Amino acid sequence: MAWLLTSAPAAAEPVTVFAAASLTTALTRAAEQYEDTEGGDIALSFAGSSALARQIQLGAPADIFISANPDWMDLLQAGDLIDPDSRIDLLGNSLVLIAHEPIDQVELTADLDISALLGPGRLAMALTQAVPAGVYGRAALDTLGLWDQVATQVVETDNVRAALALVALGEAPLGVVYATDARANPDIHVIATFPTDSHPQITYPAALLYGPAGEEAGGFLTFLQGPDARAVFEAEGFTVLGD
Repeated sequence: MAWLLTSAPAAAEPVTVFAAASLTTALTRAAEQYEDTEGGDIALSFAGSSALARQIQLGAPADIFISANPDWMDLLQAGDLIDPDSRIDLLGNSLVLIAHEPIDQVELTADLDISALLGPGRLAMALTQAVPAGVYGRAALDTLGLWDQVATQVVETDNVRAALALVALGEAPLGVVYATDARANPDIHVIATFPTDSHPQITYPAALLYGPAGEEAGGFLTFLQGPDARAVFEAEGFTVLGD
């Protein structure tokens, strides 16, 4: 007796997204919404933009990259690792000074005695020479004339969410993070917002990488620019760009 054998269609590979750690809450919510309404499977990997870009350079299998600043996206574009036609400026953010204890609001000027606020403690920041949040934070403190006060007390972390955690746990009395990170953790207190002219504009570019996910990845990137994702991003405190 002859048997007619048929094979089930192979399940589609998940779309793998490498994204800045500061997007953890918002992008997870957006991906869940996409999976519920559009189908498909989204695999998210969060870390500092610099670490993710280097992983991509080394051949890590990502389909979409969302960086917390343009520099790391520029690096990948220069190496022909992203599709330049797909590149967009997706989101904006702001930078805040946070505290573990509920202390009074302060004004971020050259007259601020930030070392007195720190006491013997540390100022938690993402890597100031590599991770966008740390780069923006260092630039802002430099512009305001505050860096020299705190330089010896800065503790640097691999990504901005790790800096947030140090403050939330009380291991550092103060930290510099994105406003959206501060909203994501009830165990910290925002005591000041950095002036927008104290640091470069905070921009999150997104782009497709060349790879097999092609059409599916393009569909998710399009979704991230649509009204449903916009509502998620704005609820988490991001500015949606590209209008």
